[in-house]
Amino acid sequence: MSFREPLLLAALLLVPLALVVYWQAQRRRRRYAIRYPAVDVLAGVAGRSWGRHVPAALSLAALASLALAVARPERTVAVEQRQGTVMLVQDTSVSMRATDVRPDRATAARDAARTLARSLPDEFRLGLVSFNSTAEQLSEPSTDHAQTLRALQTLTVKGATAMGDGLQLGLDAIRTPLTGPDGRPTRLPGAIVLLSDGESTRGSDPVEIARRARRFRVPIYTIALGTPTGVLVHPNGRRETVPPDTRTLQEIARLTSGRFFTAPTERDLEAVYANLGRGLAKREEKQEVTAAFAGGALALLLAGVVISLLRTGRIP
Repeated sequence: MSFREPLLLAALLLVPLALVVYWQAQRRRRRYAIRYPAVDVLAGVAGRSWGRHVPAALSLAALASLALAVARPERTVAVEQRQGTVMLVQDTSVSMRATDVRPDRATAARDAARTLARSLPDEFRLGLVSFNSTAEQLSEPSTDHAQTLRALQTLTVKGATAMGDGLQLGLDAIRTPLTGPDGRPTRLPGAIVLLSDGESTRGSDPVEIARRARRFRVPIYTIALGTPTGVLVHPNGRRETVPPDTRTLQEIARLTSGRFFTAPTERDLEAVYANLGRGLAKREEKQEVTAAFAGGALALLLAGVVISLLRTGRIP
């Protein structure tokens, strides 16, 4: 929970102040009872009943609830998102030929990406960027998801890993304004889904691109494909261990308020894409709950009044 006016939480200081005033009032009451013996007996009897403090306790709770209401509390809820742009940024470097993910990483990634395209709402725009030694946008963002599915079939595995350049192309595509119904340029909320199986070796620093994405409030969801023991067998027979760079992918997701996933198998990758497709159709929104706290304060106050009337026949 957060507050729109956190400085007004200082009103909570009224609660301990009211408690001190109540305690002093109880002390004066006892001194009065000692001065008048007949009242002392009544006060002694009343003093042994903790129930007489219930109305005061409820009043203090009502004061605390009202002080919180003044600070305008908010809660974060997930709401349906009607439109948005999702850019799939996919690694096509030579390490994607490793076979620790069956039949190989590249084929598993291509096949599982269909799950993301199918699970996104039809109103969402989906685009594709691939990166190896260079980055290339293969499909511009469009509500025609079949366009992206066709582009996936053209992916070619080769070269090094220019992860940062791929992220930059995805960010540029999301930031490109559209013409709204009123003829004015507008930008839809967007997110990047980054799939990679290795360390960035070319081009821009992906962490620096992630910082740019954070400034534009574009979350990046990262997927580490493969296992730490994945091996790439080169045409000359040389074997090379190609573990995913989980540290960089975790940092990218953390910086942009996205999420990091691991996918050691094709089934895991399909599950990640299915969950992302549903999750990206929602966004977090803050809703003010001032009325709930104010209503709670009123209910507590009324409860204290009712208890006091039942016990003593008067309002405290």
